[in-house]
Amino acid sequence: MLTRTLILAGCAGLSIIMTGAAHSQQSGCSRSAVHSAFDFWEGAWNVYGADGAFAGHNRISAGGGGRVLHEHWQPVRAGMDGHSLNFVDLHTGQWRQIWVSANVHIDYSGAPYGDDSMHLEGEITYFRPGAGHRSAGFRGRWQKLENGHVIQHFQQHDAETGTWTDWALLTYVPSGIDPNGAAPAAGTTGPASPGGLF
Repeated sequence: MLTRTLILAGCAGLSIIMTGAAHSQQSGCSRSAVHSAFDFWEGAWNVYGADGAFAGHNRISAGGGGRVLHEHWQPVRAGMDGHSLNFVDLHTGQWRQIWVSANVHIDYSGAPYGDDSMHLEGEITYFRPGAGHRSAGFRGRWQKLENGHVIQHFQQHDAETGTWTDWALLTYVPSGIDPNGAAPAAGTTGPASPGGLF
């Protein structure tokens, strides 16, 4: 008989045990301070690129009693949507994000980098039909600003040169207070990034 254990989020002893169709969940696990470290990213956002061009919508919603964040990314370009699961890893005590899109997988972990911030580092893997896959070091940093915006900065590592290069630099604006409205049209211009985080 097949038995699988799925660790959901970093709270000692929290797990779901599935044996066939039956499952049970341990209870009595409180949400600790570490689970609140990424709360600033939760919400519905309009996302703009470094040049201020509207890039898409991102919705970050909490689940698992506030211990898991689900990311649902809808870019301007159709067919390029992606999703991530964010949680505190039981084994390391660090936040971990697993991102999946049509041809990219990212798995990285880390911790807050000051107030209302997060720094994750790990690996990105690109999948190409008929051409296998390739991986590289990858890191991301999030920072909430005083105006309620969030800056998201990604960099990829070049093993040959030993350098990090920008992969994306994005500004998140709460969709409910965006001067461009809740659903900006493609080509709309918003706030340009105030600068990188690395």
